[in-house]
Amino acid sequence: MVVFSLGMRSFAEIRFRARQEVMNLVLAARPPELSEFPDSPLALPDPGGAVAALQATDYARSLQWIAEEILAHKFPLLGLTVETGHEIHWRRDYLRGIETGPLYFRRISYLDCGRAGDHKVIWELNRHQHLVLLAQAYLFTQGKEYKLEIFRQIESWLRQNPFQHGINWASALEVAFRALSWIWIYHLIGAEMPGAFRRTFLSALYQHGLHLAENLSIYFSPNTHLLGEAVALHALGELFPQFPRARKWRERGGAMVEQQLELQVQPDGSHFEQSSYYHVYALDFFLFSYLLLGRPEHWQPVLIKMAEFLHWLLGPSRRITFWGDDDGGRVFHPYGERAQFGRATLTTCGILLGREEWIGSAEDTAEQAAWWLGKDALSFSQSVRCAPAGARRFADSGLVFLEADEFFLEMDCGGFGYGGAGHSHSDALSITLRLAGEYVLRDPGTYTYVADAAERAWFRGSAAHNTVRIDDQDQGTQAGPFRWPVKPDVQLLEWEPQEGRIVAACRYAGFLHRRTVQLDTQNLAVIDLIEGPPGEHACEQIWQLGPAAERVALTFSHDPVWQKSRFSPVYGVKLPAESLIVRVKCKLPVTIAMQLSTNDPALLRR
Repeated sequence: MVVFSLGMRSFAEIRFRARQEVMNLVLAARPPELSEFPDSPLALPDPGGAVAALQATDYARSLQWIAEEILAHKFPLLGLTVETGHEIHWRRDYLRGIETGPLYFRRISYLDCGRAGDHKVIWELNRHQHLVLLAQAYLFTQGKEYKLEIFRQIESWLRQNPFQHGINWASALEVAFRALSWIWIYHLIGAEMPGAFRRTFLSALYQHGLHLAENLSIYFSPNTHLLGEAVALHALGELFPQFPRARKWRERGGAMVEQQLELQVQPDGSHFEQSSYYHVYALDFFLFSYLLLGRPEHWQPVLIKMAEFLHWLLGPSRRITFWGDDDGGRVFHPYGERAQFGRATLTTCGILLGREEWIGSAEDTAEQAAWWLGKDALSFSQSVRCAPAGARRFADSGLVFLEADEFFLEMDCGGFGYGGAGHSHSDALSITLRLAGEYVLRDPGTYTYVADAAERAWFRGSAAHNTVRIDDQDQGTQAGPFRWPVKPDVQLLEWEPQEGRIVAACRYAGFLHRRTVQLDTQNLAVIDLIEGPPGEHACEQIWQLGPAAERVALTFSHDPVWQKSRFSPVYGVKLPAESLIVRVKCKLPVTIAMQLSTNDPALLRR
C-alpha cells in the first residue's frame, strides 16, 4: 500500500502522484513485452579502435584482473569487496545478511536498514556496471567465459527481480543506472547474444524504460535522481528508435535534461547539491546527453564552467576533495583508486571542449573518453600543466581556493545546497589544506547514509569538519539522513587573493562565527571570533588531521587536546584518525587562533 501525506502538496503534484501509482499498478499487473526486436547497431562509437589501442596497456591489464575477480563472484563495490558465493542473491545486503522479498516495489522500506539492509550497498551491485567491465574484458581477450558470465548474471537477475517487484525497482535512479549499463553491454557484445536471450534482454530493457517514464523524480528528488533518470530515458529513446515509445522518451528525456542543465548548474559552474561527488555525477550525465544530442553549441559554456569547477576541486594533485556527501560511485567505470575519481571526467571534457590543460594521463582517457568518443580520443595527450594555480573564488558555491608554494587551501564560504540540502554537510567556514598534494587538514568523508544513524549524523555534522562548533550544535538542523530544514546564513566578507586573505562569517541559532584566514608560502593563520547571547557557551575549534600533519608545527591561543576521530576514504569504509580540538567555555565574545607552519623544526607531538 502506498501512503504519503498530502500536507502542503500542490494539486498538480497530487494529480501527478495519483496517476503515477495507477500506471505503476497497471504495468505491474500486465508487464508489456516487445513484439519486434531491433537489430541495428547503436549510434555509439565503434569500440574496436579503442580495444586495439588499449590492448597492451596497464588499463587493460587492470581491467582483466578485476574481471577475473568478478568471475569468482568477488565484486569490488565502493571501498568493499563483496563475495556472494556461486549464486548471487541480488536483493541481499551481504554485509548484514539481510534480504528482502520480491514484493511490489512500493512496499519495500528501503530506507529502513534494519529491515532492508543498506540499500546503497545492494544497489551498487545491481547497477551492473561490473557487467560492462566483463564485456570490455571479452573484447580485449575474446575469452568466452566473460560473455557467458554476463548472460548468466542477467538471467539470474531477471528471475529474482520481476518487473516492478523488489528493492531493485524501488529507486528510479537505480533503474536508470542499470539501463545505462545494459545499453553499453548491448553496444559492446549485443552481436554475441543468443537469439532467445537477446529477445528477453531487450524486452527487459524496454521495461526499464517504461518504469522510468512513469517514475521520474519530478517531486521526490528533483536533483541528480531526476537528471540521471532523464538521461537514461533520453538514451533509450535515442539509441533504440524501434522501441514502441522511443520518440516520446527521446523528446521528453532530452527536454528534461536540457531543463536540468539550466536548473541544477549554478552560474559559477558548481552543481547545486554542493557535493564534489555529485558534481562529477552531474557533469558525466550532462556529457553523455551532450554527445547523444549532437553536441549542442549552447551547452558548451555551461559544461566548460562545470569542468573548470571540477579542475579546482581536483587541485594540483588531481585528487578529488571531499565536499558534501561522498557517494563513492561513478556514471562509468567505478573502479580503481577513489581519490582519482573525476580525472577521467575532466579528461573527457578537455578532449571534447578543446582545453588541453584538463587532459590527464592515458589511463584517464582509457577509463572513459576512449569508449565515449572513440579511438580519436586516444590521439590526445597532456601537453601543458594540468593543475590549477593561484587563487580562485566560485561565488555561487561559496568555495574559495588559495595556492602558496606547496600549500593548496580550500575554504567553504557558502551555504548549504538546494532545497533540503540532502547531500550537504554542516561544514560552513571549514577549510582543507594540502601540502605537496597530501592532506594536512582534511574532510572526513561520509561513511554511510542509513546503516548507522549516529555515524551519519556525525560525519555530516560540524564536529567532523575543520570549523567551529558552539554548544555541541551543528550549524544547521538535521532532520533524518537527507535533510537540513534549518540552514545557516553564510557570507564571504573579504576576499584578497593577492594577500592570501579570506574573511567569512556564519550565523545560526543567535551566534556569529567570523573566521579570518591568512596563507603564505610557509604559514597558515586562522582566527575565529565567536559572538552570541549572554551566558557561558562551550566553543570548539576543530581540526581533523591528515597524514601530512606530521610535517608541520601547530600553535594555538588556547591549549588543544588530542582526540580519536575517524576518516572514511570511500563510502562504507571507516578508518581511525586523529583530531586536535581547542575547547573554551566562557562568556562571548571569544577569539580562538591557530597557526600552522612548515618552517619550525619543533613539530607538535603527542
